[in-house]
Amino acid sequence: MQYRLLFLIAGDLFFGVAALFGGFLLRFGYDQSIGEAARKPFANLALFLSVLVVSSYIFEIYNLAKHGSRREIFSHIASAACVSFVVLSIIYFMMPPLIIGRGLLGLSLSLFVCYQYFWHMVFMMVHDKSFLAENILILGTGASALAIGDFVQSPKNNFGYTLSGYVSGGNGGGAAVSGRQIIGRVDDLAEIVRRERVSQVVMSEQVRQDQAELQHVLLNCKLHGVKIVDAPSFLEPMTGKLMLEYLDMNWLIYADGFLRPPVYVAIKRLMDIVLSVIGIILSLPLFPVIALLIKLDSPGPIFFTQTRVGQWGKNFVLYKFRTMNDDAERETGAVWAQKNDLRVRPIGRFLRKYRFDEIPQLFNVLKGDMSFVGPRPERPEFVEELDRQIPFYAKRHFIKPGITGWAQIKYAYGASVKDAYEKMQYDLYYFKHMSLLEDLMIIMKTFRVVIFGKGR
Repeated sequence: MQYRLLFLIAGDLFFGVAALFGGFLLRFGYDQSIGEAARKPFANLALFLSVLVVSSYIFEIYNLAKHGSRREIFSHIASAACVSFVVLSIIYFMMPPLIIGRGLLGLSLSLFVCYQYFWHMVFMMVHDKSFLAENILILGTGASALAIGDFVQSPKNNFGYTLSGYVSGGNGGGAAVSGRQIIGRVDDLAEIVRRERVSQVVMSEQVRQDQAELQHVLLNCKLHGVKIVDAPSFLEPMTGKLMLEYLDMNWLIYADGFLRPPVYVAIKRLMDIVLSVIGIILSLPLFPVIALLIKLDSPGPIFFTQTRVGQWGKNFVLYKFRTMNDDAERETGAVWAQKNDLRVRPIGRFLRKYRFDEIPQLFNVLKGDMSFVGPRPERPEFVEELDRQIPFYAKRHFIKPGITGWAQIKYAYGASVKDAYEKMQYDLYYFKHMSLLEDLMIIMKTFRVVIFGKGR
């Protein structure tokens, strides 16, 4: 799947160059375009292409599993181009030597929208063709194996995989897979891999230490270029989360990632301070407007404070603009906030939709209670219950909670233990992959979520 993604991005880079040169042709004509283009340094082209690719990533144009209708894809491409125009215009204003030319930016981006849309339509047409697909084999025939196979073959997913079938004979247990989908036993694994031209073997079951013969066969397959991967590692890049039903303590201990070098922690804290100060300065003019709207909408305080669980399990006071009736839990006690909660005031719905209610949390970030990016802080009343019902839930408190995070942009709303379970899988994924680049991407994707009004 990575090769297909790289091929898709490579096509965008090619058409980005074509769009820029096409802009030169439209702007200067054929006779002057070659000379004008040659006088521009490589940095101009590299900046132009980099912004295009990053904007496309933010708008999930490279998320093959989320390719929707043609209209939706074109909308995302056009939105990414608009963001690219704004970003490049700001950079050109701050760094005039990088300017590519008067009127050239708009022409080139317009061409790129057409080229990128055409290229992605062509890519989608051939992406699911069986002769281009990557053949996978699932070792196991139980419920876990069936769930993996159904996920890969689901019409909603678009990963470029073809399921060759299932192989029985792992750790035993009842078979959930139908007999016609089982194409052999583990004793014949090497032959099946050759016959079916399998590139990946997905282990739906753990291999026991006493299965020496199976280990030998798997190692031989690996040495012949076949990728051997366990279920959580296989599903992780496709789902953007760690599937809790496949995880155990040993997997988490020996898996790559989950590292926080001191340099990363220091830079992340510095970034939090800088961004929170900038955010507070920019949002200060909104404070009196929001305060007036809240006061006109309902009696009560402007700000809402609530105890939440932070890093290392320590409680802190979270700040928000009030969006509900004052003392909304006076009679009910602590309850989950619902998606269409009747306690939320009309102005509160607007504030929640565009995340204006969370602006005061910038002070939590500045104080060090929170970070810009991290798992959402939960209430102490719910943490004990969630810790009992969700595996590894307490591990999310090893990092600071955040205003936004991977779970927030992938699973926008949570109002039950089931939702918390789902979001925990995304939090673990972020914990495993967290980096400064990942944080920046999440922050930029959050702006996309806010712009399109997909907040709570």
